[in-house]
Amino acid sequence: MKREPIILSIETSCDETAAAVTLGRQILSNVVWSQIAIHRPWGGVVPSLAKRAHQEHIDEVVNTAIKPVNWQKIDAVAVTAGPGLAIALEVGIKKAKEIAEKYKKPLIAVDHMEGHLLSSLAKNFKFHPANGGANFKLEFPALGLLVSGGHTELVLVKEIGQYQILGQTLDDAAGEAFDKVAKMLGLGYPGGPIISQLAEGGDEAKFDLPVPMVRSQSLNFSFSGLKTACLYKLKEIPHKRRDEQFIKDFAASFQSALVQSIVLKLKKAIERYHPQQVLLGGGVINNLALLQQIKQVARQYQVSVLVPYSKKLLTDNAAMIGVAAYYKFKRKEFVKNINKLDRKPNLSLEEYLFL
Repeated sequence: MKREPIILSIETSCDETAAAVTLGRQILSNVVWSQIAIHRPWGGVVPSLAKRAHQEHIDEVVNTAIKPVNWQKIDAVAVTAGPGLAIALEVGIKKAKEIAEKYKKPLIAVDHMEGHLLSSLAKNFKFHPANGGANFKLEFPALGLLVSGGHTELVLVKEIGQYQILGQTLDDAAGEAFDKVAKMLGLGYPGGPIISQLAEGGDEAKFDLPVPMVRSQSLNFSFSGLKTACLYKLKEIPHKRRDEQFIKDFAASFQSALVQSIVLKLKKAIERYHPQQVLLGGGVINNLALLQQIKQVARQYQVSVLVPYSKKLLTDNAAMIGVAAYYKFKRKEFVKNINKLDRKPNLSLEEYLFL
């Protein structure tokens, strides 16, 4: 019986330098060097600093990831080609090309968002989770909900590799909204985990903030109006009145409005497209309030929810790129001309990538 392919994957689309080795959908290693400390003083990702940090750490990260196997056992090299920061993407692409050429391995170009979409299909090295087990079968049509720092998307999954974007953000992504409101409140970066933690001790009904796109029949998202409402509401309150409980209440009210908006769109998508399963991906899915409400909706509509077995797989990592690359490997979707592979910062899931 032929073994599953061993793939080395590289991810440098934003502020995480990452590499992983996968055996089929099974994760053998998953190494991430986070740049959060570098970007925290600036309150957001600075592209030039991200590129420099990727360049400084890519070799170390790849060499650590490859330890479970030797170079000769690698069947293919995969890399995130987009979307993301152009000058960050190019670091990973350059490294992947070097390895593919040196060891004469096929190269697979992966969409970063497909990695998030399929992250729940990853299998642990030690055990098979319920949605990643040996007998697991994805049922179609499926619905993907991707909520991250840079993207908020609803995706119809017709087959793996065949996607239709049903809705996406018209302005800020959900993660960006968390960061910007956290900055308004004088909190740290990234804002999502901080607001989520503070919201646990707050009253979500304390401030009347608008739920975005509540009357729209479209499946698109928009968070700029909510962000502006937060700004104006805070201008009404002098800093000396913003005690600890005020911050907790405001965090809870903001989070509630944002979560309601996402869940509302998810309900509409389920009602229209009748998916068998919902696949969750992206770092904002780590928000407990959001995840709980998504699961509640899934029970209401009797739809199963697939979420990665580890929180680490929700944030940017290379193992999810390896899972997406595994399916491309099975379809023999390799880069035909390595020299022509280039960064695609605005890549869409609907594009047919680099064949």
